[in-house]
Amino acid sequence: MRMRSAATATVLTTALALALSGCGQSGAGGAKEEKGAEKPTVGIAMPTKSSERWIADGRNMVSSLEKYGYETSLQYGEDDPDQQVSQIENMITQGVDALVVAAIDGRALVNVLQQAAEAKIPVISYDRLILGSPNVDYYASFDNEKVGELQGGYIVEKLGLKDGGKKGPFNVELFAGSNDDNNTRYFFQGAMNVLQPYIDKKQLVVRSGQTRLNQVTTLRWDGGLAQKRMDDLLTSSYAKERVDAVLSPYDGISIGILSALKSDDYGSANKPLPVVTGQDAEVASVKSIIAGEQTQTVYKDTRELAKVAAQMVNALLDGKKPEVNDTKTYDNEKKIVPAYLLDPVSVDKGNYRGVLVDSGYIKASDLN
Repeated sequence: MRMRSAATATVLTTALALALSGCGQSGAGGAKEEKGAEKPTVGIAMPTKSSERWIADGRNMVSSLEKYGYETSLQYGEDDPDQQVSQIENMITQGVDALVVAAIDGRALVNVLQQAAEAKIPVISYDRLILGSPNVDYYASFDNEKVGELQGGYIVEKLGLKDGGKKGPFNVELFAGSNDDNNTRYFFQGAMNVLQPYIDKKQLVVRSGQTRLNQVTTLRWDGGLAQKRMDDLLTSSYAKERVDAVLSPYDGISIGILSALKSDDYGSANKPLPVVTGQDAEVASVKSIIAGEQTQTVYKDTRELAKVAAQMVNALLDGKKPEVNDTKTYDNEKKIVPAYLLDPVSVDKGNYRGVLVDSGYIKASDLN
């Protein structure tokens, strides 16, 4: 608490000022600030500005932490793991009090997090679990396997397989996220938990034969790479067949897949677009859903995720244990990282307005 002295102050006022100057002050029950001391600073390392979703995450993290009274240092690694490591090293050198990290490459941060541990800086792994390091204190994310289950379940429902009987066979192709993102395997596993029984019964057919995770990943979640792979699949496996559904793990990948499909005359009167899933409820994909192109996305309210991560930071810097709801699932190969998981929500043309617009996540004007 900063006090301004005046030569005309009374003895009583001076005494009161001296007494108060030793008191801590906290913003929203958070950051303590001694007289003459700077506010605690939290370093935020985000992966890229190329995704609308991560820009929102950074903005939400800054807002949530500022409500607790913290200063922030927000950096984007632009999908370059070495750049992200360098940014985190600089934050440590500058003396941040905590780190919130959404990793570009989950295995690239072992050494820099050892530096953080030596400096006694707690680390929150944000949305993407950091792997191979014992120096990850907590994890804030969504139920990632459920994300995949929602995507796979949507395909099953839209193709009518959920009704029972022997409908099909329907042709489906599978896409997954980046192989260096730990979430990728959870998304894919969740989807395959739903789809695999129908593949085994030959009600769903993967004509490319590419069903293993290492065959279907998309480095850095790149929509351009997804478009090229979909082009190749259509050329090699669908000259005389049509694809009925595409499992896409992320909206940016979905846009690339749709570009390839439309280039092959899908979306015309005689060749309807397949079911195409997605994730993150990005504005471009919600517009695509409204236009009848992309079929579904999975909404994850990153405003709530930022609040959870900020609460974790504040608890740790207050010497308390953060609230968690999962202490068994997330093994980063060095420890089980205690986590707080939020629930994802499936969104399509029928419920996007109630889920996304009415909640204030997306402005109606942005969808015009």
